[in-house]
Amino acid sequence: MSIDSLPPLRDVIERHGLMAKKSLGQNFLLDLNLTAKIARQAGDLKDQPVIEVGPGPGGLTRALLAQGALVTAIERDERCLAALDEIASHYPGRLKIICGDALEQDFAKLATDGKKPRIVANLPYNVGTQLLVNWLLSEPWPPFYASMTLMFQREVAERIVARPGSDAYGRLGVLTGWRSEAKIAFDVPPQAFTPPPKITSSVVHLVPRSAPLPCDAAKLGRVTQAAFGQRRKMLRQSIKSLGGEALLGRVGIDPTRRAETLSVEEFVALTNAL
Repeated sequence: MSIDSLPPLRDVIERHGLMAKKSLGQNFLLDLNLTAKIARQAGDLKDQPVIEVGPGPGGLTRALLAQGALVTAIERDERCLAALDEIASHYPGRLKIICGDALEQDFAKLATDGKKPRIVANLPYNVGTQLLVNWLLSEPWPPFYASMTLMFQREVAERIVARPGSDAYGRLGVLTGWRSEAKIAFDVPPQAFTPPPKITSSVVHLVPRSAPLPCDAAKLGRVTQAAFGQRRKMLRQSIKSLGGEALLGRVGIDPTRRAETLSVEEFVALTNAL
């Protein structure tokens, strides 16, 4: 499948010497059928602003642009810039490239023209979870973005959409469930990447809730961190530093329960009682 008249990604990687670096959490997605499928998952992109993190040689970038998006791509690997510049020349005025670390970006400032961008990215494995947490805890709320369509390792994706009582349920599930509606859209097999990772990946689509339960985001972060930091212990022990049994008593939660049995609503109540 060809989505544009640019050279195949394998040729681009070879010509620019772009071997994926493990230290940067890189696994390049070369299957243009799949990158187009990810782009479609984000909805109608015609003339819509999109933020992409970790574009690498630009496989997903090309799919987003082919569907009419206006893309701001953030890439810290300078080796990839020449390949991305070629894509920018092919789509004049539609691709802005920022060379830098995504963890240091002020993403809200990238939202221009009064339109909320969608975040669409095959996130580098080593920073993906941290970026998601940062975006979920964005202030003010509703956030600067319209939606997020992100690729993670399958195990992380399961933690993002996990419900109370499941083994995968933890801090990530609480924060996601509190502020967004999330679903796993589809899986991506290892052989779709270069180099192939040892695990399956999943694309997760998240839409922010316009009015989540009122709660202090930073405090909820602290409560979930304490509760799940010792997830095998009873809550009276795991959140002892935050008030333990007295705090639990204030909201009528049995102190012998464990963190993974609490609903998002109960975590919010606990946080508001702090």
